[in-house]
Amino acid sequence: MYVNGIGFRAIERLTEVNHNTVINWVKKVAEKLPDAPEHSEIPEVAKVNELETFVGKKKNLAMDSSK
Repeated sequence: MYVNGIGFRAIERLTEVNHNTVINWVKKVAEKLPDAPEHSEIPEVAKVNELETFVGKKKNLAMDSSK
């Protein structure tokens, strides 16, 4: 649940397990994970998913409907 973005207190409410216990569980699991590799170079290619950009002016719809 924590990995999927649910906070400790929300997990507490869902599971009825004290949030401090949940935090301790997460810490125990994290200790077993390997260290992240160090990346000292900047990649030449990057992939960006679902990037949306708005260029221009937003119109006030209320003002446009009165014309």
